[in-house]
Amino acid sequence: MRDDNSPSIRGLTAYYAVKMAYNLPLLGKFAKYGQMREILNEYEKEWKCPNNYDWDKLTIGKFNADLIGPKGWKLEDEDEAEDLGSENADETEGEDSDPELRMILQLHGGGYYNKLHNAYRDVAVFYSQKSKGALVLSPDYATAPFHPFPAALEDAVNAYKYILDMGIKPENIVIAGDSAGGGLTLSLVLYLRNHDMPLPAGVITMSAWTDLTKSGKSYEENYETDPLFGNTKESLVYLEGYYRNSDPHNPYISPIFGDYKDFPPTLMQVGEMEMLLSDTTEVAKKMEEAGVDVKSHVYPGMFHVFQLGLNLFPEEVEAWNEIGEFFEKIWDLPDEVESPKRTDYRWLRRRLKNKS
Repeated sequence: MRDDNSPSIRGLTAYYAVKMAYNLPLLGKFAKYGQMREILNEYEKEWKCPNNYDWDKLTIGKFNADLIGPKGWKLEDEDEAEDLGSENADETEGEDSDPELRMILQLHGGGYYNKLHNAYRDVAVFYSQKSKGALVLSPDYATAPFHPFPAALEDAVNAYKYILDMGIKPENIVIAGDSAGGGLTLSLVLYLRNHDMPLPAGVITMSAWTDLTKSGKSYEENYETDPLFGNTKESLVYLEGYYRNSDPHNPYISPIFGDYKDFPPTLMQVGEMEMLLSDTTEVAKKMEEAGVDVKSHVYPGMFHVFQLGLNLFPEEVEAWNEIGEFFEKIWDLPDEVESPKRTDYRWLRRRLKNKS
């Protein structure tokens, strides 16, 4: 068994593999800027949904979103949906919410430049599994350079409102995000609190980008150790298109400058080798001072959003198990993965149809 303060052999191998890939001549520069991801997105194949899961694409205002959850919540065809709408309308008429239906709002990373892609659909399945059956809504929110702040935050707010409008209770919602999506997650909850909107049951961040002023000490201390963004100023971290014409000290842009009074329970994970390390540790410190129930876990030897490898090495397994424990802490979860009941589905599908 490895020492808690040292990375595993496979974790170290992953670190050096990432470092090599992000420092290749020419290709490494494209990766650091996010351009490689844009190219991969353009040519990536249609995502293959696991056999035991359902996947639907929604339109919410000006943006699209994915809804993924255990098989059983989505009907196979519109004829069956119409039958439910006519024959069984009396069973669900007047229902405003389902006390058992849980949902995770996932805000993807990508430096506020990259769009939703297949890796985050895989992550959505992991979130659903670790939460023992929650549905996961992943908005493809507006990004820079064509849609700077506050476009992403506005889309995130509208996605959260969409979940509430479906009748999902706030205590059955968790907001989760990684990298820029982690910062956006914190900004969203700050916005909800400041505008007297109902808050979610919990918050999860992975390698959250909370300081777009790049003033944290780890930007210098980990400049040479960060395998993704280190040793150069030519990377997504230093692009300013997201907050052009805006002050990056705004807490809705850089939530490290926010006030965390009355914030919901929060789990924050980050890698020890990241330039963005202090983005997590400083926010966690402010949360502790504000009396928030927060757990901040710095993973030894790990890099930016290492969790997205999905169980390739021990640190990832530990991180996802920790996420599962967080869900168990804030929700009364079933012993097994359960899809929503058929009646729950009728209620949900009718809501979705009415909002489409």
